[in-house]
Amino acid sequence: MRRFGISLAIAAMVVAFLHAPARAEKRVALVIGNSGYQNVSRLDNPQNDAVLMAETLSAIGFKLVGGRAQLDLDKPSLDAAVQNFGRQIQGADVALFYYAGHGVQISGANYLVPVNANPTREADVDFQMVDVNVVLRQMQAAGTRLKIVILDACRNNPFGTRGLRSSEGGLAQMRAPDGTLISYATQPGSVALDGGDGHSPYTRALAATVRRAGLDLFQTFNQVGLAVMRATAGAQQPWVASSPIDGTFYFVAPGPAALQPQPPAPTQEARLTAPAPAPARRDPDRAPLTDADELRELRERLYERNFDPEVPDGKAGLRTAIAKFQEKAAMPQTGEATEGVLARLRQTDDLKPWGSIVYDPDNEKWGISWNHASRKAAVSDADAKCGDANCKVELSFYGKRCGAFAVSAMSWSLVDRDTVQAAKDAALQACGKSGKPCRIIGAVCADGSGR
Repeated sequence: MRRFGISLAIAAMVVAFLHAPARAEKRVALVIGNSGYQNVSRLDNPQNDAVLMAETLSAIGFKLVGGRAQLDLDKPSLDAAVQNFGRQIQGADVALFYYAGHGVQISGANYLVPVNANPTREADVDFQMVDVNVVLRQMQAAGTRLKIVILDACRNNPFGTRGLRSSEGGLAQMRAPDGTLISYATQPGSVALDGGDGHSPYTRALAATVRRAGLDLFQTFNQVGLAVMRATAGAQQPWVASSPIDGTFYFVAPGPAALQPQPPAPTQEARLTAPAPAPARRDPDRAPLTDADELRELRERLYERNFDPEVPDGKAGLRTAIAKFQEKAAMPQTGEATEGVLARLRQTDDLKPWGSIVYDPDNEKWGISWNHASRKAAVSDADAKCGDANCKVELSFYGKRCGAFAVSAMSWSLVDRDTVQAAKDAALQACGKSGKPCRIIGAVCADGSGR
């Protein structure tokens, strides 16, 4: 009996060790939450979000710069924290940067906003804010194997009334350096929701998901994206950009079944009557599509969602289309045709109505259509109005989107936007870059309005 008790104790110690974060793996995180802005609108949630993330990361084996969440940092404090982070991740296996607060996109670059920022002109931003690329350079210089940047900062530009150029809101797309994953609370150019319960929907989902054992890096952020989309009824869709990452990383490693003393070997009768073990569950995101009919369906569904599998051509075009859809669906952008990709395409709501504008630049022929149930039908109708010309240039749009077609003696432009007037303005601007005056010759919304 004594030996049996000792064996159980040893087994429990082994299980506890295997479930704990790998001690040999050095993980360092800088967690920042800015809420108490002095010159622009205060934010309610970032402090709470940063504290939650700091506690979560500390619990799963990360060493925190400063020992805790860094809250309400002004410009000197934010600079010092990022520089200290760069020093502490020297020799680390994993470096993680988390920021919640105001973030703005200025001339295509993303800036973190200290609580004392007060720019009055665009030239002030480099001195009063912190470019996210500064953080990336610190991580690159440290040579850390895996670099994770998490930005819960995709809010409206609080300085928009001061003449600082920005997009419609949110952050700009960034290139992920080698070994880097960048996670945005929502898609580039979009605005995230703040949440009404003390935490943003994104950080609440992230803090819960990173604690789940056995999810690798990409599975983790995919699950976060799905959780946020469910919590916001599809209004917010997190987005991930990554470069190739060597190896597999788990926030919490998969644990084996609890170790227990082995029971006696079953008798022949028990073996004959015991139920067969359940087959291991396959991960659909890793199961390649091989059936010709399913591959054809995949191509058709991609096409109907404006992801063209034949552009540029053949297999390369299909990989590109899949990767673009995976980006939209907050999935790892592998470009692989898998059962999971097809399943997500099947779950996507039908996109309609559809409109289309097609053009033959060689013969200056064009056609336009609207209010169709599918992209294919809209293109077919527009082609018919193009006559016998080869109108291979296509602009298709759906839902509430609108398209416009502008031409001049030197150039042409096809553009879609959220309103027909915005589409016309953008088409004229793009066409006018040739220096010749342009005119709109066709414009319509997908539902037929705006003609």
